[in-house]
Amino acid sequence: MKLLLDQGMPRSTAELLRKAGIKTVHTAEIGMAEADDEEILRRASADDRIVITLDADFHALLALSHVCKPSVIRIRIEGLHADELRGLIQSVIEQCDDDLNTGAMISVQEHRIRVRHLPIS
Repeated sequence: MKLLLDQGMPRSTAELLRKAGIKTVHTAEIGMAEADDEEILRRASADDRIVITLDADFHALLALSHVCKPSVIRIRIEGLHADELRGLIQSVIEQCDDDLNTGAMISVQEHRIRVRHLPIS
């Protein structure tokens, strides 16, 4: 599984995920620090990566475009530090592996994970 962390995610989380064996890049590491959400989705799809974000716009773009990929995980918990994010992301990946591989929008709240399969019709 390969991940693309959006601008709002700490860059150090990408490094922690790599150390945990997950192929991860941060938008800032690949020259996309100022890229718009549609560009990030296109890049994630081309590179077969899952987008990790704090931004609700990604889910809206996926719903409107009727695409099956890329999967997007939206973290809706504020104030998490890099290592807490790493652990949360790893947990979501483990719990939602099949959904992420087939295409899904996942919203993560403190006590709940919501999965919507792509495409949204």
